Amino acid sequence: MASKYVYFFGNGQAEGRSEMKNLLGGKGANLAEMTSIGLPVLPGFTITTEVCTEFYKNERQYPAGLKEEVAANLKQVEALMGRTFGDAANPLLVSVRSGARASMPGMMDTILNLGLNDSTVQGIIAQSGDERFAYDAYRRFVQMYSDVVMGMEKDILEHLLEQKKEERGVHLDTDLTAADWKELVGAFKAKIRETLGQSFPEDPQDQLWGAIGAVFGSWMNQRAITYRKLNNIPADWGTAVNVQSMVYGNMGDDCATGVAFTRDPSTGDNYFYGEYLVNAQGEDVVAGIRTPQPSNLHQKKPVDLPAMEEVLPECYQQLAKIRDILEKHYTDMQDIEFTIEKGKLFMLQTRNGKRTAKAAIKIAVDMVKEGLIDEKTAVLRVQPSQLDQLLHPSLDPKAPKKVVAKGLPASPGAASGAVVFTADEAEAAAKIGLKVILVRVETSPEDIHGMHAAQGILTARGGMTSHAAVVARGMGKCCVAGCSDIKVDYAGESFVAKGNVQIKKGDVVTLDGSTGEVMVGEVPTVPPQLTGDFAILMTWVDQHRKLKVRTNADTPHDSKVAREFGAEGIGLCRTEHMFFEADRIMAVREMILAEDLEGREKALAKILPMQKGDFIGIFREMKGLPVTIRLLDPPLHEFLPQEEKDIEALAKTLGVTNQQLKHKVEFLHEFNPMLGHRGCRLGLTYPEIYDMQVQAIMEAACELVKNEGYTIVPEIMIPLVAAVEELKRLRANAIAVCEDVLAKYGVKVEYLIGTMIELPRAALTADEIATEAEFFSFGTNDLTQTTFGLSRDDAGKFLPFYVESGLLPEDPFVSLDQNGVGLLVQMGCDKGRATRPNIKLGICGEHGGDPSSVIFCHKVGLDYVSCSPFRVPIARLAAAHAVLDAK
Repeated sequence: MASKYVYFFGNGQAEGRSEMKNLLGGKGANLAEMTSIGLPVLPGFTITTEVCTEFYKNERQYPAGLKEEVAANLKQVEALMGRTFGDAANPLLVSVRSGARASMPGMMDTILNLGLNDSTVQGIIAQSGDERFAYDAYRRFVQMYSDVVMGMEKDILEHLLEQKKEERGVHLDTDLTAADWKELVGAFKAKIRETLGQSFPEDPQDQLWGAIGAVFGSWMNQRAITYRKLNNIPADWGTAVNVQSMVYGNMGDDCATGVAFTRDPSTGDNYFYGEYLVNAQGEDVVAGIRTPQPSNLHQKKPVDLPAMEEVLPECYQQLAKIRDILEKHYTDMQDIEFTIEKGKLFMLQTRNGKRTAKAAIKIAVDMVKEGLIDEKTAVLRVQPSQLDQLLHPSLDPKAPKKVVAKGLPASPGAASGAVVFTADEAEAAAKIGLKVILVRVETSPEDIHGMHAAQGILTARGGMTSHAAVVARGMGKCCVAGCSDIKVDYAGESFVAKGNVQIKKGDVVTLDGSTGEVMVGEVPTVPPQLTGDFAILMTWVDQHRKLKVRTNADTPHDSKVAREFGAEGIGLCRTEHMFFEADRIMAVREMILAEDLEGREKALAKILPMQKGDFIGIFREMKGLPVTIRLLDPPLHEFLPQEEKDIEALAKTLGVTNQQLKHKVEFLHEFNPMLGHRGCRLGLTYPEIYDMQVQAIMEAACELVKNEGYTIVPEIMIPLVAAVEELKRLRANAIAVCEDVLAKYGVKVEYLIGTMIELPRAALTADEIATEAEFFSFGTNDLTQTTFGLSRDDAGKFLPFYVESGLLPEDPFVSLDQNGVGLLVQMGCDKGRATRPNIKLGICGEHGGDPSSVIFCHKVGLDYVSCSPFRVPIARLAAAHAVLDAK
């Protein structure tokens, strides 16, 4: 049986349905679905994603039989519409749009009004009785087609349009006459011939196949590639192409076009939220060329811009009913596009709407209360990576601030940074660690890389459904859009705000995406408050997950923050961070420079009470929860000064000569310290260091048990073990110290001794190591370094190239390499449990907060993951997803 490449929809019947997104793309599947449930959708057809795959496999050639299928489906559209494609007297015009299975707003190409030429435009005039409308549609088509299909810089024709408006003394496109548009169509075509050396195609069939090819081609344009990388969308999914009969929102004041969300995509509030323009086509709304009007009276609206509810009340009421139908049908918040032609409403698109993390949580919780979805579905509706938006500070309401402009609160959050005016500048600045705010008159899909790199986005034009707003919300970026208080001067690399305040490139500004305010300078922030709907959702999350979630914390403050975020203990407390504190670094250096055991023990005696104090503070914050403390890991030279002036100052303080100190620094220097004298190797050659730390841990635990009635189970972790004999000796030393302390205090405290699995050999011999270890914690940062043979500190110079060029799917330090490093983790788990069935298994590298890595940890049977405090809720949600996705 021959493959079917084209699926028809129209007149209440459709060959596709919403479940066919993989084949028809999101737009095509939902057009078919809306048609089937009786919504007003103009007829058309979808060319499947399989054609896109074949297109790229076969050097941009279409599969056999496609042209015949397209022709047959086009005839069905003609029959329903009573018009003929390419007919001069009664022409059918169509739109050609992309539609991938995952929403990619603005990233691929669209062509409207296709089928117009010098003959068919006369037929449109006859049909509509409106010469101005016909030539406006014609010039729009020529502009779009020359850009999307012919590859001409769109600014060239835009410049001719601006010249015409200047010549006529008008500011708006709507002020130009039919004669103006007719003249511009001729001027546009002449400029295309002059610029490209080829004529604009007049044959509608040539136009159609040129547009289909351009949409398939746009799947591999740079902005689409960038968006896919940012959103983990596979390149082999491809896009579908939708060809649909045209509907016109620009035929007069009883016509309109708009974009709406069935709930507020920024806050999640349950009201119909959208924007529209009278006498306009779709791109006018999202491009930010004209200031859109609010759809209903509930929305805050600019002065003198009436709502659709007032201007077109019957159409608004019909749209409000469709909103309810769509939400009940899809049981999710929808992003819809619509057009009104001569008072008649048509639906152009529906899709699950992009939303902020705050909105995602509120919508999920509200829909459970409304009976639309269950708790499991609500948990799955919020993506773990989205939570990052909520877990960062907001502007301090008590802080002084100088507001110089106010726009639309397009995407919430707070962001400060130096002003830049191009996407390339934003990307370049981010690569060297600078925080920037991208300022544009309006953003376009070509700006996607700069929007990703910037801390926040500020635009002078555009509404709440503009490109900047929609993409920023999807990224979780703070955005203030449509800020008419600013006048952007690209040439002068500056903008002027209210009160004639001039902001130049490099000046720092702060954006508040929740209020739309723009402020001069950096405004202080306050920690996030996670209550209400967030707390409700996380209660459901914890009911479904099996993995425990701990935190990596080295101070009582970090421990407190993590516990507030739901941490169930500490999976990694790095004791070396404590050594760098100002009140003890001198004693640490004294210990390192001591010439004998007596000298080292004397210095360690000074550090002991400080370490004990650290652990008491951490144990108090983690009362009743496990705390894993890693003994000293880095090489000793890291604690010594390297600069000449610092060496001189230290020598003077310690009463040694510069030469003696330099000699010691040189002696401790290592060519590859990551693989050098560190971790358990230090503990074996200088056992007194680990003995002091174990003593401090146990004394802290005993004092709290004895004096404050605590129940504590300290977990003492010995790092960088490669052979069981290393752990055996250090375990024996640790037990001796623990028992001495317990005897001294006269109390009973249970304790565990385990190790980090961070070397391939440790994973390979985990069955042997488990004879001495009561727990394993996989240190995936070092395990990734030693498995790949990569230095994390140096790999940044070339790893981005590896990812961009497809040599690696992702940065292995960000997301766990499941096929390599993951196999070692799996092996370590299996071998460890084979020897000691009740061994406790966890992970404490940065991967513990990466959603895909957390899901992997669930699959291989770890007991817990551990991550930084601010990623604890992300790990909790990912752990719940791991359980629910498996069902």
